[in-house]
Amino acid sequence: MREFLLQIVRHGGCLGLGLAAMGTQRTDVYEQLKYSLFQDDAVTGEAAGLAMGLVMLGSANEQAVSDMVNYARDTQHEKILRGLAQGIALNMYGQQDQADRLITELSEDKDAILRRAAMYTVAMAYCGTASTPAMKRLLHVAVSDVDNDVRRAAVEALGFLLFRSPEQMPSMVSLLSESYNPHVRYGAAMALGVACSGTGQKEALGLLEPLTNDPVNFVRQGALIASALVLIQQTESTCSKVKDFRQLYAKVIGDKHEDSIAKFGAILAQGIIDAGGRNMTISLQSRTGHTSMTSVVGMFVFTQFWYWFPLAHFLSMAFTPTCLIGLNSELKMPKMQFHSNAKPSTYGYPAPLEEKKKEVAEKVTAVLSITAKAKKKDDERKKKEQKDEKMEVDEEKEKKEKEEKEKEKEKEEKKKEEEKKKEEPAFDLLSNPARVMKAQLKVARMAEGSRYTPVKELSIGGIILMRDTKPEDSEELVQPVPALGPKTEEETEPDPPEPFRYVEDY
Repeated sequence: MREFLLQIVRHGGCLGLGLAAMGTQRTDVYEQLKYSLFQDDAVTGEAAGLAMGLVMLGSANEQAVSDMVNYARDTQHEKILRGLAQGIALNMYGQQDQADRLITELSEDKDAILRRAAMYTVAMAYCGTASTPAMKRLLHVAVSDVDNDVRRAAVEALGFLLFRSPEQMPSMVSLLSESYNPHVRYGAAMALGVACSGTGQKEALGLLEPLTNDPVNFVRQGALIASALVLIQQTESTCSKVKDFRQLYAKVIGDKHEDSIAKFGAILAQGIIDAGGRNMTISLQSRTGHTSMTSVVGMFVFTQFWYWFPLAHFLSMAFTPTCLIGLNSELKMPKMQFHSNAKPSTYGYPAPLEEKKKEVAEKVTAVLSITAKAKKKDDERKKKEQKDEKMEVDEEKEKKEKEEKEKEKEKEEKKKEEEKKKEEPAFDLLSNPARVMKAQLKVARMAEGSRYTPVKELSIGGIILMRDTKPEDSEELVQPVPALGPKTEEETEPDPPEPFRYVEDY
């Protein structure tokens, strides 16, 4: 990092080093990042401040906190201040009461960015605890601070505190989502997205839906992103509003008159809702219910894309695959089946959106006004003749016949739709390895007559070791598939032509 002159390269180097050494608390890496910070370059310093927090993640190292706070008070660069604010919060990850002294000190500072650092520190120190004193502090700042960014950060922090009990989140931010301040409304939307991610909660979507039509562009952006976080891996069977939100994303992206800020939110939302080929979800907890440190950090840094768009890539740290993989004693995948006691459509992949066919306008031939008038007279004369010939009784009969035919067609279509629904089986057999969503794990079990029994419950999901009840029989293993899919066989090239000599005839 010392050799490169380009600020952008040094910025990327600091972020990469911070991620590679995340949580290691290595002093040599920390000193290297500290050296980059002290160069007082705005672009490099922003990444260095964040990376220092990543390296010292959850350590509550007093020397590191002192270095960051003192330098934040000395520097004039807002970018460096922002990076250090995030770094200070990450340093105090999971410390709870031990972070109170620092939180109080920073929340009373004159600098708005350091007050914002206090809100971030509350979010990281008390993440997943639903601490009442911490929530009271955040709610007080959300309605009393004079700086919009501090208020927004305070509301966003509520999402990190309540992700273990997402059902409490809508009632907590319902009034804040109707605030006159657009920054508070944005914070409420993102807090709902963080706390209710992957749940498909109707109450959360009920608060987010009006915000997608907010007059302020960045509030619409936050609502679109948050709705995708809530709806990730939801189907129409589990959440009826999925289709409407998908259509909304496509509409906002394709609308030429839509603001670019809201459009950016719709693009991110489209990527989030289909993340990992629809094989991943967002969860700030591990499968066993413990707080996932990497997921929390990824989600926290993702929310900072407000200031620097590339930080949105940190969201990938919060993704977890929704799978069920059975392994034998040799850690190989034997062929087996899992029984899902739900209809295939309930947890299946959503149907791809159909592209509208473009209607080609017919070419209209030019007609002279004289010929048009003559035709009109002929048509009127013919109609009069037809009316005289036909009787009123015949017309009524024709109308009745048409109505009866239309009713019969509608009945036939309804019957076909009902038959299709009836044809769907009440269960599904999944082959190992299987895509099994979190809610689907509750109805998953081993198929009847299977020679394998799980060592731990299938409801945990993920990779599960299997006990073979018939070890004397030969095992049939799942054949590994090459990366990037099957390769097409190359056709044999034709032989090159025989050498010849070209002679010009004069």
